[in-house]
Amino acid sequence: MNSVALVVGAGDATGGAIARRFAREGFTACVTRRNAESLQPLVDRIRAEGGQAHGFGSDARKEEEVVALVERIESEIGPIEVLAFNIGANVRASILDETARRYFKVWEMACFAGFLNGREVARRMAARGRGTILFTGATASMRGSAGFSAFAGAKHALRALAQSMARELGPRGIHVAHVVIDGAIDTAFIRENFPERYALKDRDGILDPGHIADQYWMLHSQPRDAWTHELDLRPWMESF
Repeated sequence: MNSVALVVGAGDATGGAIARRFAREGFTACVTRRNAESLQPLVDRIRAEGGQAHGFGSDARKEEEVVALVERIESEIGPIEVLAFNIGANVRASILDETARRYFKVWEMACFAGFLNGREVARRMAARGRGTILFTGATASMRGSAGFSAFAGAKHALRALAQSMARELGPRGIHVAHVVIDGAIDTAFIRENFPERYALKDRDGILDPGHIADQYWMLHSQPRDAWTHELDLRPWMESF
């Protein structure tokens, strides 16, 4: 059985690019979203490019679904060698208008789901003494901007989770890394909602999902005597 790269939150941009990148390297890409039908174009594309892929409808916030997903992949497809946790949950709201329900949902998506998936995959990796777990962070992982209390709180927590896991699992042969994506990404959302930012694409002013995916592959490929824990990626013109 081929080794598996599990991409949780495989959207049309970064997550899909990560899945395609690992598939090109011979991994079987297992991609997840809550709606399995929305994954079919990505699965078809990977297969058309000569790779192997499977799509799964799964709610990353539900413990029983995460446990079942990991068990199914490990028993039917192959060992999970790489987990890329890529759920976003970027929701903007004034603290004066924020609701408890929305705040909690953002935390569930961006942090709690990372814990569930990271824990289940780590249990398998620890038994084998190898593996890579990659968490996608954001500008909000580093600072809480006005209007992003929920997102910043969740992303700060995910970063702390990644640090704790790295310190515990690194000595057991598992590489845990956190990637800070600090800038707009070339997506339909940015194109449609922030045209002035999207106009910077021709000047390399927004991140290319394929270039982000290259860095995820680089992190997985690192020799263990020179592991990176945190990597920040931003366009050359982005202030920080």
